[in-house]
Amino acid sequence: MDVSLISIGNSKGIRLSKTLLEKYNIQDTIELILEKGYIILKPKTASRKGWEKSFKKMHENGDDKPLMADFFEDENLEEWN
Repeated sequence: MDVSLISIGNSKGIRLSKTLLEKYNIQDTIELILEKGYIILKPKTASRKGWEKSFKKMHENGDDKPLMADFFEDENLEEWN
Protein backbone atom coordinates (compact mmCIF):
# COMPACT_ATOMS: atom_id res chain seq x y z
CA MET A 1 0.00 0.00 0.00
CA ASP A 2 1.42 3.39 -0.95
CA VAL A 3 0.88 6.17 1.60
CA SER A 4 1.72 9.83 0.99
CA LEU A 5 3.64 11.87 3.53
CA ILE A 6 1.90 14.99 4.79
CA SER A 7 3.48 18.07 6.34
CA ILE A 8 3.00 18.50 10.09
CA GLY A 9 4.88 21.62 11.14
CA ASN A 10 8.57 20.99 10.39
CA SER A 11 7.97 17.22 10.29
CA LYS A 12 6.23 14.77 8.00
CA GLY A 13 3.60 12.22 8.92
CA ILE A 14 1.20 9.67 7.46
CA ARG A 15 -2.56 9.42 7.66
CA LEU A 16 -4.15 6.10 8.54
CA SER A 17 -7.63 5.42 7.18
CA LYS A 18 -10.58 4.76 9.46
CA THR A 19 -10.70 1.23 8.06
CA LEU A 20 -7.11 0.50 9.16
CA LEU A 21 -7.68 2.09 12.59
CA GLU A 22 -10.74 -0.07 13.19
CA LYS A 23 -9.31 -3.27 11.69
CA TYR A 24 -6.18 -3.16 13.88
CA ASN A 25 -7.87 -1.53 16.88
CA ILE A 26 -5.51 1.45 16.87
CA GLN A 27 -6.49 3.99 19.51
CA ASP A 28 -4.19 6.86 20.53
CA THR A 29 -0.68 5.42 20.24
CA ILE A 30 1.20 2.95 18.09
CA GLU A 31 4.59 1.34 18.52
CA LEU A 32 7.18 2.21 15.87
CA ILE A 33 9.81 -0.50 15.33
CA LEU A 34 12.91 0.00 13.17
CA GLU A 35 14.15 -3.37 11.98
CA LYS A 36 16.53 -4.37 9.17
CA GLY A 37 15.63 -1.51 6.84
CA TYR A 38 11.92 -1.62 7.65
CA ILE A 39 9.65 0.67 9.64
CA ILE A 40 6.96 -1.36 11.39
CA LEU A 41 3.88 0.27 12.90
CA LYS A 42 2.27 -1.92 15.53
CA PRO A 43 -0.89 -1.23 17.55
CA LYS A 44 0.02 -0.39 21.14
CA THR A 45 -1.85 -2.64 23.52
CA ALA A 46 -2.39 -1.91 27.18
CA SER A 47 -0.15 -3.94 29.45
CA ARG A 48 -2.00 -6.54 31.43
CA LYS A 49 -5.17 -5.91 29.45
CA GLY A 50 -7.87 -8.34 30.56
CA TRP A 51 -5.95 -9.55 33.62
CA GLU A 52 -8.60 -8.29 36.07
CA LYS A 53 -11.31 -10.32 34.33
CA SER A 54 -9.05 -13.39 34.18
CA PHE A 55 -8.13 -13.13 37.87
CA LYS A 56 -11.79 -12.82 38.81
CA LYS A 57 -12.62 -15.94 36.77
CA MET A 58 -9.71 -17.82 38.38
CA HIS A 59 -11.03 -16.87 41.83
CA GLU A 60 -14.57 -17.98 40.95
CA ASN A 61 -13.19 -21.34 39.74
CA GLY A 62 -10.95 -21.74 42.80
CA ASP A 63 -7.84 -21.71 40.61
CA ASP A 64 -6.10 -18.93 42.54
CA LYS A 65 -4.81 -21.05 45.41
CA PRO A 66 -1.07 -20.87 46.25
CA LEU A 67 0.97 -23.69 44.74
CA MET A 68 3.14 -23.86 47.84
CA ALA A 69 3.00 -22.59 51.40
CA ASP A 70 4.29 -19.11 52.32
CA PHE A 71 6.95 -20.77 54.45
CA PHE A 72 8.17 -24.30 55.12
CA GLU A 73 7.29 -26.13 58.33
CA ASP A 74 10.98 -26.57 59.22
CA GLU A 75 11.87 -22.96 58.43
CA ASN A 76 13.30 -20.97 61.35
CA LEU A 77 11.73 -17.50 61.23
CA GLU A 78 13.62 -16.40 64.37
CA GLU A 79 16.90 -16.01 62.44
CA TRP A 80 15.35 -13.14 60.46
CA ASN A 81 14.97 -10.93 63.54
